[in-house]
Amino acid sequence: MFDITFQGAARTTTGSMHIVEVNGLRILLDCGMYQGHRKEAFERNRKLAVDARSVDCVLLSHAHIDHSGNLPSLVRAGYRGPIHTTEATRDLCGPMLRDCAYITQHDVEIVNRRRKAEGKRLFEPLYEDQDVERTLSQMQGVPYKRGIDLGNGVGAVFHNAGHILGSALVELIARQPNGTFRRLLFSGDLGQPGQPIIPPPDVPDAPDVLLVESTYADRDHPPRANVAGRLRDYVLDIVQQRSKLIIPAFSVGRTQQILFYLNQLLREGRIPCIPIYVDSPLSLKATEIYARHTACYGEGASALLRQGIELFRMPRLEFLATADQSKALNHAKGPMIIIAASGMCEGGRILHHLQNGVGDPRNIVLIVGYQAEGTLGRRIVELQSPLRILGEEFELQARVHTINALSAHADRTALREWVRALNAKRNVRHVFAVHGEDEKVEAMCQILREEGYPNPIAPAPGAIFKGL
Repeated sequence: MFDITFQGAARTTTGSMHIVEVNGLRILLDCGMYQGHRKEAFERNRKLAVDARSVDCVLLSHAHIDHSGNLPSLVRAGYRGPIHTTEATRDLCGPMLRDCAYITQHDVEIVNRRRKAEGKRLFEPLYEDQDVERTLSQMQGVPYKRGIDLGNGVGAVFHNAGHILGSALVELIARQPNGTFRRLLFSGDLGQPGQPIIPPPDVPDAPDVLLVESTYADRDHPPRANVAGRLRDYVLDIVQQRSKLIIPAFSVGRTQQILFYLNQLLREGRIPCIPIYVDSPLSLKATEIYARHTACYGEGASALLRQGIELFRMPRLEFLATADQSKALNHAKGPMIIIAASGMCEGGRILHHLQNGVGDPRNIVLIVGYQAEGTLGRRIVELQSPLRILGEEFELQARVHTINALSAHADRTALREWVRALNAKRNVRHVFAVHGEDEKVEAMCQILREEGYPNPIAPAPGAIFKGL
């Protein structure tokens, strides 16, 4: 029987962490960083919700920081056991966790300068480089569908979750004293079908206990059919204007999607060959990992590979490694495409491109992902002007467009179809809606009820359920 404590991503979409106790083992599903307002996030991430030395093993669903980002804190606090994940996730976690360590250390340095001047106690960083390296040394990459022996009659299997490269559904299988088996399935982040690179999520046999994400359970995404066509229109526009198409994009997942579509448009002769700059060291490393793990591709992307087409290599594409290369674009003449992190415009090199680009009415700022409330990206979408960027104000004269069809999270329809297929045999006895704000998990519970699941629950943070 499973005992579950919901410590993160319960009635929220961040800080994924669930503690499963079975057959004398204490297993951690994800160990994500809480992301939100800086002070609240700092305090939450400093206080681990689990005794690190009591954990026997970690099963990591995927590399996104809200699922993996606090693993170095766990290791810093004394965890020395294995971190099981897929091979692609292990490789992505290297650059992502190193980048996260750099950002958190930099943030603490800024805060400590002020605290020192005020005579206050200085903060320690959440974790440091050596904690990341130790974390990576404890990661064990496992292919999809290969069983993992966790001991005490407990095993685990990773199935494709269809979200980003290497993302996994995590299945736990526990032998009971009477010789039968109990199964638990954790969806991690479930992917949206129809992505250009990653295949749709697997549908394993129905488990006894299901933990399912709810991020977009209350809405459907726009259709993907016109993504390439709209991107083509924006490129042709800035070619005519001899200006810049500035695209804020997350380094893992979204950047690779945009490159895929641009490559397709170039191959088909639908856009001219103009400079394309990917301005993010993390994006370069992530794209190299995407290019290496071709076994994770869906049929469409695999078919292109069989034709000898490289998905992320095209004429006049350049990845910028140094800050000097990045700043040189400030004075360069268009037409050009600049793809830079961060995706919500809250940090990174995108900020100085916006400083230099938002005042030109010939330029286009293309928003290709969700922009959380309070972020610079949200203010751009809402056409607020002036925009405050790095302490200075800039009039928003550039044209702003959005493409909302690129989400890698399953929407309402995709979630419904997946849980319907999973529950075909009506085996699920306990189901929990996680990874969503209040209205999202309630919408997910309604979907689950309509699809025949018994008594779905949206657990509160810290809730404990025993004997499942």
